[in-house]
Amino acid sequence: MATPTLTLSDFDFALPPELIAQQPSPERSGSRLLDGRGWPPGDHRFDALPDLLAPGDLLVFNDTRVIKARLLGHKDSGGAVEALVERVLPGHEVLAHLRASKSPKPGARLRFAAARDGGGPTFEAEVIGRAGPDDALFHLRFPDEPHALLERVGHVPLPPYITHADDADDERRYQTVFARRPGAVAPTAALHFDEPLLAALAARGIGRATLTLHVGAGTFQPVRSEDLSAHRMHSEWFELPPATVDAIAATRAAGGRIVAVGTTSLRALESAARGGRLQAGAGETDIFIRPGFGFRVVDLLVTNFHLPKSTLMMLVSALAGHAHVMALYREAIARRYRFFSYGDAMLLARTGAAG
Repeated sequence: MATPTLTLSDFDFALPPELIAQQPSPERSGSRLLDGRGWPPGDHRFDALPDLLAPGDLLVFNDTRVIKARLLGHKDSGGAVEALVERVLPGHEVLAHLRASKSPKPGARLRFAAARDGGGPTFEAEVIGRAGPDDALFHLRFPDEPHALLERVGHVPLPPYITHADDADDERRYQTVFARRPGAVAPTAALHFDEPLLAALAARGIGRATLTLHVGAGTFQPVRSEDLSAHRMHSEWFELPPATVDAIAATRAAGGRIVAVGTTSLRALESAARGGRLQAGAGETDIFIRPGFGFRVVDLLVTNFHLPKSTLMMLVSALAGHAHVMALYREAIARRYRFFSYGDAMLLARTGAAG
């Protein structure tokens, strides 16, 4: 019998608003972890992860660093504007999403300020024009090195479902403990890892490798078509080091499993293997992983709970099976797990992979 074609509505679920985490757990590794590799799912603290994995497994982390990508300011005409920097380019230029009552024209000047009332450090940016798919982004020129200006004037790019204004605690907690390469607007499931947990994983003989994928603002863009084949994915830059390719090959040869930490790590790994063999290097990926996708690299996934009807719901359903994932989400809601970026986590196995 043919497998029914899934549409956007098949990835919907009702979430009580109080389960949307507005603050992280007091301890990074003190959040909850739903072991969804079988049924019924297991209920653990996140720091139980070493006991759920096996010596010889390999965790692959994304070492991207979240930048203060949100800018608040005004157009030269006086109207309010908000920018979310998507990508830093050479020559003090960036690509950004802009929100304003009227889109600024090329040549317009935007004045950004550190404080929400317009006070504190400021700088002016020039609008060069539109860019990106469907001209959804704005091409801006900054007066100085963009990362330095964002650090002085920008705000932590909290997602829209987190309702408080960013503060010093968000600067610390909306970032992994091993973040290294600046460029992302969102972190990964690796927010749950702290130094004691990393030490416990190493003591158990579980390996660790890294890659980089700079998470773009498109990760929050909704899917608008019931027909999933009509959806266009945003593009993100990634780099897979030769050392990580070698570590994956050695793990496979020894019978270990590849554990992606976060959907970003999974997307980068599977993108790097699209030619049939895992290859080191850097590039752009617009890979859309949905049910029916043929996985080449990842066996297990550590991930948070994702938005209804999102491409990330489709990704985890491709890995672990649509019916199983939807049942896990219903169970997580019944058990009062906390959802989304500051919420709890789950452990999933690729369909057919050993748990």
